[in-house]
Amino acid sequence: MNNILIIGAGRSSSALINYVLKQASEKNWFVTVADADPSLAEQKVKNHPNGRATWLDVMKVNDRREMIGRADVVVSLLPAHLHLEVAHDCIKLKKHLITASYVSKEMYRLGDEARDRELIFMGEMGLDPGIDHMSAMEQIDEIKAKGGKLTAFRSYTGGVVAPESDDNPWNYKITWNPRNVVLAGQGTAQYLKNEKLKFVPYNRLFKEYWLTDINGLGEYEVYVNRDSLLYREVYGLEGIPNIIRGTIRHRGFCDAWNALVKIGLTDGSYPILDSGSITFHEWMEAYVEEGSGSVKERIANLIKEDVNSPVMKKLEWLGLFRKKKIRLKNATPALILEKLLLEKLKLKEDDKDMIVMKHEFEYELAGKMKLLTSTLVLKGHDNEDTAMSRLVGLPLGIFVKMVMEGRINSTGVNIPVMKEVYEPVLKELQEFGVVFEEKETDL
Repeated sequence: MNNILIIGAGRSSSALINYVLKQASEKNWFVTVADADPSLAEQKVKNHPNGRATWLDVMKVNDRREMIGRADVVVSLLPAHLHLEVAHDCIKLKKHLITASYVSKEMYRLGDEARDRELIFMGEMGLDPGIDHMSAMEQIDEIKAKGGKLTAFRSYTGGVVAPESDDNPWNYKITWNPRNVVLAGQGTAQYLKNEKLKFVPYNRLFKEYWLTDINGLGEYEVYVNRDSLLYREVYGLEGIPNIIRGTIRHRGFCDAWNALVKIGLTDGSYPILDSGSITFHEWMEAYVEEGSGSVKERIANLIKEDVNSPVMKKLEWLGLFRKKKIRLKNATPALILEKLLLEKLKLKEDDKDMIVMKHEFEYELAGKMKLLTSTLVLKGHDNEDTAMSRLVGLPLGIFVKMVMEGRINSTGVNIPVMKEVYEPVLKELQEFGVVFEEKETDL
């Protein structure tokens, strides 16, 4: 195998592309980076002798298939809903496929076909999901190997701004796809507490957060992340009474985001017909009844906040009450909010982002209850070499190398919970500063 195709050259692709190009130099491989914006791909390839940048509209079926047909391994960094188009082509053309996105039910249904063709389809091979799976499974397997019985598993991850670059009221900056930031948490989150199912619908998600302490950094907020129950069987924890996955944010974020949800600004289901010509102030006025008081005061009343509260100051800082035109034609509320976030929460050139991951394992061993805490904190270097890009891209790159070298035996549709994957990937990630700090105490 000699040819690697990376589809997508967006925000989280830099570390992956740099890693794979370096490997390509050493092993005489060739890397094609394809994007709808070829200039973006060119910026990432940087005229590397073992790489080329090219244009690809992934919805043009013939162009897509021709490009996939020339590759041995395909990495899709496309939006999650487009992976399936690529996957069907990879099945037909007998190509391995790797993504960082959650594996959908539709993708899992391709498992038998992929296995029959001896194809490796690996999903959730990024940060969260990805490194969270691998680091959790390493500890779970070790606890089981010494005879421990797990009674609780809690896993929290967040992409946040480093303290030294935290200079806005939201204590947050965009380091990944802004569309995903806006739509995060939509649906109903599920987890297990004391053997009982718990459900948190979207309208309560950012209200029902809790606090966790991160080594040396203080307290952070956590809200439930998606369906934690999906991972009971995958992690070999079928009988566990407590399992929850969560997303980490700086203090104050959840209350403010909950306000955006309550107003209706994260809704992507309908267009605002006059959005190209109205102001942000007029947009906000459309959500409140006529009455005395300013639009800001009426919004504060709607979300049950004092007009001078920290939450309202965050909304005002975003520019929601400015008499400035939106200038997005027929845009949904979610799209308008996305535009605002990109403008106001953008990383400056020398800003550093930060990844925080924390696992908590409660288990019984020899009649004693124990708590093992495993924590990762990693900062980026600047607005290009971000911690987010590294921790999404490096696991992908390492796994691409392993597939190209014929070191992976697990065919079909999988996520990285098997030892043949997590052991070498985590070991190499340590060379890039991805090191977990562990602490065990008796309960």
